[in-house]
Amino acid sequence: MAVTYKKLFHLMIDRGITNAELMEKAGFSANIITRLKRDHYLSLDTIEKICHSLQCNVDDILEFTESPTENRHD
Repeated sequence: MAVTYKKLFHLMIDRGITNAELMEKAGFSANIITRLKRDHYLSLDTIEKICHSLQCNVDDILEFTESPTENRHD
C-alpha cells in the first residue's frame, strides 16, 4: 500500500493555511513539506503534530492507496 496526503492539502486550502503556517504550527522543517508533496513516508510523530496543529484526525489528512505494483494483475 501507498499513502497520499492530498486530503491534507485540500484541508489546508479550505482553511486558508499556507505551507509556512503549517510548518510553524506543527514545528517541523521544509523537508517535511517536500515529503508530503511527494507522498513519502512520515513518522507517526510528524503525523500527530500535523493533526494536533490542525485539530483534525489522521483520516482527514491522509489515505491509503494501492501502490503501482499492487495494481498489476500478473
